[in-house]
Amino acid sequence: MTQPYTEAQPQRAEVDALKGAVVLDFGTNWCGFCRAAQPLVDEALAAHPNVRHLKVEDGPGRPLGRSFRVKLWPTLVFMRDGQELGRVVRPQSLASIAQELTGIDSA
Repeated sequence: MTQPYTEAQPQRAEVDALKGAVVLDFGTNWCGFCRAAQPLVDEALAAHPNVRHLKVEDGPGRPLGRSFRVKLWPTLVFMRDGQELGRVVRPQSLASIAQELTGIDSA
């Protein structure tokens, strides 16, 4: 089963200090767009087992999402060693996610 978005959030400084490849996945458990995209995200991540996936519940008053200027859900932020290298908003294809994953996993 797909892991849910978690209310507990790391601080921005913690995220910026993460080493290696990380995908921040901003959304909510009740969001239809998030639910529709989840099979694509899961399939793309399956090919990149070394990439850390953090599902963060977003919404008003959630500082981590605001610090990344998240406007729509889901928003996937692709990072390596604390630096944002790409993002996909409301992914509709496996290829769009896979391309960004390849960029952070091979950097």
